[in-house]
Amino acid sequence: MYGTGTKKMLMMMILEVLKKYSDDEHHLSQQMIMRYLKNEYDMSCDRRSVKANVEALMEMGYDISMEGGYALLSRDFDDPELRMLIDSVLFSRNITSKQADRLIKKLQGFGNRYFESKVSHVASCAELSRLRTDNTQVMITVNVLNDAIDAKKQVMFHYGAYGTDFKLHPRKKDSKIRTYIVNPYQMIASNGHYYLLGNIDAYDDISYYKIDKIMGIDILDRKAKPIREVRGLENGLDLPKHLAEHIYLFCDGSVPIKLKCKTEAIDTLVDWFGRDFKILEEKDDEITVSLKCSEYAMHYWALQYGQMFEILEPASLRGRIRDTIREMAKKYEDPK
Repeated sequence: MYGTGTKKMLMMMILEVLKKYSDDEHHLSQQMIMRYLKNEYDMSCDRRSVKANVEALMEMGYDISMEGGYALLSRDFDDPELRMLIDSVLFSRNITSKQADRLIKKLQGFGNRYFESKVSHVASCAELSRLRTDNTQVMITVNVLNDAIDAKKQVMFHYGAYGTDFKLHPRKKDSKIRTYIVNPYQMIASNGHYYLLGNIDAYDDISYYKIDKIMGIDILDRKAKPIREVRGLENGLDLPKHLAEHIYLFCDGSVPIKLKCKTEAIDTLVDWFGRDFKILEEKDDEITVSLKCSEYAMHYWALQYGQMFEILEPASLRGRIRDTIREMAKKYEDPK
């Protein structure tokens, strides 16, 4: 790493040794630091140089203990923080296996040699590659979208769908590859996937696109439509509220919903809607709740949790759920 072996680099070499081999449970003697410097950087120095450089690092703000040996106590990420970041990458479906491996290696580099044993599960999760996208353009897409959103410019791309060959193919219209021109506003994570929230000029509503299905993206030299001209975003994007009301990212607006459930089911409500709902009535271990949500999203949510919740209002939604349940029941009737 420091091929010239110059003494001017000694301080950075000592810092690297402390990062790699020390923490609050592992302190290094001056002799150990000198040995690591010699073995890894072919650098020789005396004890006074080690102490002087460590003190200089402390003056620069590094949290280093000199009690019972030298140890770097604080670093960019604590072990639990690194574990959470690595697991987020490990279980992400939005990037390829190669990209995930590269990101995980970079994150592991923020830990020391003792951290590696705490993420040994990474090696045993190779099978997760079968769940990941094979779209190698994801990182390019994220970078382009980031620039476009910042510049308030439109983007143009193709949008893919998987075929029976399990490969991603651009969607077509009238046998021609369809081109999407979109006003991009925000990238959001929802239900384990990464989406672009945007708008198509010809419409006044929100549209969503899975980022791992976007292909061949470019920024156009055209200003994006102001977000306040999009229905539902007249007051700007309140992201937590928007996600709570669009749990499956359907494009319709939010409507008042009234439902009934057992009191113990409130835990599920909080998991999905946060605390942005009201308890209208509590009686005999049952509660009646009001919230706002996309009607289409609530339709699928109610089917998912049908044994726990009963939709009371709106009547249109209640009727649609009833009709869907009847159609589903027919498919599972035993043959006569």
